[in-house]
Amino acid sequence: MMRIDIISVVPALMQSFFEHSICKRASQAGLVSIHLHDLHDYSSKKFRQVDDYPFGGGAGMVIAVEPLSTCLDHLMAERTYQDIIFLTPDGQTFQQGLANQLSLSENLLFICGHYKGIDERIREKYVTREISIGDYVLSGGEIAAAVCADAIIRLIPGAIGDESSALTDSFQDGLLAPPVYTRPASFKGMDVPEVLLSGHEKKIEAWRHEQSIKRTQDRRPDLLQ
Repeated sequence: MMRIDIISVVPALMQSFFEHSICKRASQAGLVSIHLHDLHDYSSKKFRQVDDYPFGGGAGMVIAVEPLSTCLDHLMAERTYQDIIFLTPDGQTFQQGLANQLSLSENLLFICGHYKGIDERIREKYVTREISIGDYVLSGGEIAAAVCADAIIRLIPGAIGDESSALTDSFQDGLLAPPVYTRPASFKGMDVPEVLLSGHEKKIEAWRHEQSIKRTQDRRPDLLQ
């Protein structure tokens, strides 16, 4: 079973996400165990404060080193993590290949940033990988952690009813997925391509590959480079 731990200032933001769809089914099937940790529980301050003003001045607050270090030490004393991941705009861009790689892990730990980020000493001492889900800034790393966890969990064998489905997703072969159709075969004057109704597997496979290349050329030519 894979275990995913997520440290957050506002873990309630993610609770509903993991209680539905594939993540819930994978958890119920014993394929993954997801644990949300409230950083405030590790604060030694009177009002469970976890942030402080940045040295050198400037706007915003910073997640303090002490509560985060205490939380990390506690979790790391219980198990070994293949990766301790900090979600940050200046991290490695999250892509399908990385999701495939992380899906082979036994234990993963995500740190959700908040405010202006976390004390740099945490990044130096504990973090083994930094990930960004895009060139924009969120209010916190919770959404990014949910995105990464979802992409990873659906790759675990058994998480999806048809395991071949995940292997034919966009980006798995460096191309975008081809168009898909379902019943009815004719709708408001628009018909499903005849090849998909032919039952000829090799022709259907060739058509889908051609459509994948065409769609990638039209929408994401950078992937073909």
